[in-house]
Amino acid sequence: MTQPRVDLDPNGGNFVSPMDKYNYDKKSKSWTANWDRVACLVTAEDGTWGLGITLHSGPVCSIINDHFSQLLIGENPMATEKLWDMMRRASSPYGTAGITSYAISAVDNAIWDLKGKLIGKPVYELLGGPVKNDIFCYASNTLLKYKTSDYIDWFLELGFKAVKVFLRHGPDEGISGLNKNIEIVAKTREQIGPDIELAVDSWMSSNIEYAVRLSEGLKPFKIKWLEDYMLPEDMDSYSKIRQRIPGQILATGEHWYNIHPFSDAAGRGLVDILQPDVQWVGGITASVRICHIAEAHGLTVIGHGGMNYPYGQHLAYSMPVIPWGERSEGVSPPGVPLKEMVVLPGTSVIKNGKVRPSDAPGFGIEVTQQWLEERAL
Repeated sequence: MTQPRVDLDPNGGNFVSPMDKYNYDKKSKSWTANWDRVACLVTAEDGTWGLGITLHSGPVCSIINDHFSQLLIGENPMATEKLWDMMRRASSPYGTAGITSYAISAVDNAIWDLKGKLIGKPVYELLGGPVKNDIFCYASNTLLKYKTSDYIDWFLELGFKAVKVFLRHGPDEGISGLNKNIEIVAKTREQIGPDIELAVDSWMSSNIEYAVRLSEGLKPFKIKWLEDYMLPEDMDSYSKIRQRIPGQILATGEHWYNIHPFSDAAGRGLVDILQPDVQWVGGITASVRICHIAEAHGLTVIGHGGMNYPYGQHLAYSMPVIPWGERSEGVSPPGVPLKEMVVLPGTSVIKNGKVRPSDAPGFGIEVTQQWLEERAL
């Protein structure tokens, strides 16, 4: 493993979060759930298997093993629409959003992987074929182990033509925090110049007043979009913010689950860019439906973290409504090649800010069951 070319930043701090209004020891504990990733295998009668990956291992494994497996065993793996709808309907009594949506995503993506392998085609061919030569990717500064300026320099050196920074301060830090947020964006714009796109993420941590003031303060820096500015369920506030800052490009959706919030937002004109995560929202099947919803309303889709894994790459390659893809999970420490950051072998590596998915059957994932078992807890 290549060593980073810069030193750690001891004053890196933390991104803003919806929990910032409450005091807790950020260094000694996390407020998020301590669940690991899930690997879901779906196996056909001939032994061919497909793989899906998602988060929140404990409850997701229970839903898949105790409920969905009993529901789907013996079904036709080619019937992806039917199988997805069965999972959605069967989970209605306890809710199809949140944790359930992660479980549906893992199973659905595994079925698409299996389907591609059985047919001998890459998933993007099953979705209608490529609609672009390659996928334009942007880099998200999702880690603060090193200075933001060091990350940005590295992203530009890697060939990215668009980057995203995260705010560090929420409404409870008042005008001082607001000014510090604006300063982060201002310094990044100065560093990258006028010809690199710049997006800003506030990670579910604003309120209406703060979002309005933030948008006004960021106008000189010509940001591509303002992202994830309210708690995901607060659709009324999304509507009010849309009215208060009509000229601001707004993006959200990584914490919306299943298709219905996207349909609601598109129909009411709440946002300009929908950002589903194909590994959280309900898999490829749900994501394709969301793309059609967006297209019908003149919106675009730029999925959350889609370029980290092959699932989002195949989706973006085959959907006309997806112009960009996001590389997140830290992208890579400054000086560390992107190929060393691949989690799933077989995932295509971004080169000069663009990527093209594998043309191997399914999602082209190059792992064995032994490889998975060696990494299982």
